[in-house]
Amino acid sequence: MTLLSLQQIRKSFGQNNVINDLSLTVKKGEFVSIIGPSGSGKSTIFNMIGGLLTPDDGIISMNGQKINGKRGSISYMPQSPSLLPWRTILDNVVLGQELQGNVDKEKAAEMLTKAGLGTYIHSLPHELSGGMKQRTAFIRALLSPQPIILLDEPFSALDELTRAEMQRWLIDIWEQHQPTILFVTHNIEEALYLSDKIVILSNRPASIKGSYHVPFPRPRQGDIMLDSDFLQCKKDIYRALTE
Repeated sequence: MTLLSLQQIRKSFGQNNVINDLSLTVKKGEFVSIIGPSGSGKSTIFNMIGGLLTPDDGIISMNGQKINGKRGSISYMPQSPSLLPWRTILDNVVLGQELQGNVDKEKAAEMLTKAGLGTYIHSLPHELSGGMKQRTAFIRALLSPQPIILLDEPFSALDELTRAEMQRWLIDIWEQHQPTILFVTHNIEEALYLSDKIVILSNRPASIKGSYHVPFPRPRQGDIMLDSDFLQCKKDIYRALTE
């Protein structure tokens, strides 16, 4: 079942044409990654889905309902965790629920415990490592009532070992809860490891250059990245990106 649909989206800023005739669908429970050249308009796409920007042409719909320019339809996790420094980890996690008027701190504490953060629920953000802050931010997004989570390069600021740990953690969490996720990354390996489908953007003005269904079954282990089939898929996507 299609949850999110972008149909023939166009967006310009003055004479600068950023998005041109872009169409994209995301099914319920699907993990879709978007990759493309720097400056190709990925953040603009996210801002339009989130209602911060309105497309010049085309329709964005959620569950068949048009959401052009409408805020509050998605849960968003940016590159930085963006935790409120004066709120405890538990209070940060339930922020999205608070805004919707339906707080379940017991469930939030349970999920934090499963994420290895049970002893930190009453701590402040400055007491956590970078990876722990990212886990907190993702659980906040997961607990928000919106039907889709948008992740904007959430691991780009982490060191390589922490990033690999967070990838494994995210894939475990996704396999447990199967939320619908739209994920932006510049890392082809990361996209292949995490996703069901990879959407490749062209240079600006961005349109869909290709769509790649990831052939590897779930559950996935980290050592799949060393598999010859995985490396061949990485080469294929790299060629599609650079042609």
